[in-house]
Amino acid sequence: MARPESIAAPAIVLIPARMAATRLPGKPLADIAGKPMIVHVVARAVEAAVGPVWVATDAPEIAAAVKAEGANAVMTRADHASGSDRIFEALGKVDPAANTAIILNLQGDLPTVSPRAIRAAIVLLADPAVDIGTIAAEISDDAERADPNVVKVVGTPVGEGRLRALYFSRATVPAGDGPHYHHIGLYAYRRAALEKFVNLKPSPLERREKLEQLRALEAGMRIDVAIVDAVPLGVDTPADLAKARALLGKRPHQS
Repeated sequence: MARPESIAAPAIVLIPARMAATRLPGKPLADIAGKPMIVHVVARAVEAAVGPVWVATDAPEIAAAVKAEGANAVMTRADHASGSDRIFEALGKVDPAANTAIILNLQGDLPTVSPRAIRAAIVLLADPAVDIGTIAAEISDDAERADPNVVKVVGTPVGEGRLRALYFSRATVPAGDGPHYHHIGLYAYRRAALEKFVNLKPSPLERREKLEQLRALEAGMRIDVAIVDAVPLGVDTPADLAKARALLGKRPHQS
């Protein structure tokens, strides 16, 4: 795994959350070890110690649950097409003076994400050539290589445990012998890069693969990838929720 060094600049963590998940409606408030899932994600972000943490939501009940735990929540519009759009609106509300240089977009359904992995994405932006930082883990399960729900990142090595992303795909790429990498949907943006990204129109490859990050690559933006030790559990189904309850009910949090 890439070694986190110093954080590149002042950062803020924004966690988009909504109630209308297709396969698991209301999942941000699903109980895991006595707390709503969104509260576990907030806790992991706070443990990362990279800056203030805010949940961006259009649901009053999510905001109330977060605030009940002493955390921050900001209300956003209900008509956003993506989490990126939601966090951009939230950023304007919580930091209108534009004091924050880096924005970490953390999915609200990753209750087991490692604080170390969060920091690893932000550290990539210490390189001024990088617009967006993200993370991935090497695939060890053959079934994942062929699974279209597992997004693969193709990149060229630019340092120890670090790639410059060339492409993202649901297909098994690249061909030939060598590792494949499971992309984890967590992004650190420079402020200007986030603004540029949300103002771009959906791109042809983005529409074809149904992968928003391809919009940035097609626009010539640079995305670097830190290789981390493991893929955090994403909660999309009742079976995933059962796994999260088992994991968080019996083990200490990772750092």
